[in-house]
Amino acid sequence: MFDHFFKPKNSLRFIFFSLTFLAIFKGDAQILNIEKYRADGDTSKHYAIHFNGAFNLNNRSAGADNPVNLLGYNFTFNTIYKPKKHAYIFIAHRNFLKINDSPFLNFGYYHGRVNFFRKNRLNFEVFTQFSDDNFRGLNPRVLGGSSIRYRLIDKDSTELIIGTGAFYEYENWLHPVTQEALSVGLLKSTTNIVLRHSFSNSFSVNLVLFYQVGYDPSISAFRNRVSSNINLNAKITDKLSLVNYFELAYEDRPIVPITKFLYSYRIGLGIDL
Repeated sequence: MFDHFFKPKNSLRFIFFSLTFLAIFKGDAQILNIEKYRADGDTSKHYAIHFNGAFNLNNRSAGADNPVNLLGYNFTFNTIYKPKKHAYIFIAHRNFLKINDSPFLNFGYYHGRVNFFRKNRLNFEVFTQFSDDNFRGLNPRVLGGSSIRYRLIDKDSTELIIGTGAFYEYENWLHPVTQEALSVGLLKSTTNIVLRHSFSNSFSVNLVLFYQVGYDPSISAFRNRVSSNINLNAKITDKLSLVNYFELAYEDRPIVPITKFLYSYRIGLGIDL
């Protein structure tokens, strides 16, 4: 469908497309890193809200005889409400890109969570999520469950939390070759470790490790997922910081034959005004 668009002689189009794509869109792993948003909202305020979005529309084609029209948008919305004992978290993210009349990318998720007795060393949560990804053939993934969290270390410079729970997950996939629709509903366990450590006032690291597993009787085997997220934050000045974000995800038995191992690395600058 896009073969002509990506031919070498149309390299200008390809470069423009690539820059546009990188500027607007980013990938998503199989497991949502809720701890990232929890840390972002970890302030003294009872209520925190964050929204960012972008819209792109253009027809900057290299040739008049074969126009290429791009339509894209993305947004991220997250809010945390912490009135007293509990915390209420909602996150929404959507990416969309259409080339001419064909949707090229359309993926996102909507996640809701309640953390009961959040200040206690032992607390628990309930959560639900809806996600889809047409590029990988997922439409949709729906899940809901609960977990407990225990704070092993709670110091000014170090925080270590372990969590474990269970959830039910329903997935509907489109086979990339046969275009056959495959649906699977599984009860799964989830375990995670969260480590936050400040080496100094100017350098800190956040590490999150997830492991999810469920038995699928249709293949008489367990389906395993592992996800790891590492954030490295280095303050350059009081208002300027360097942010590094590295993410890995692996699924040993995906429902359809897609890439098992995913990775993402982002580096950027943060400014506090």
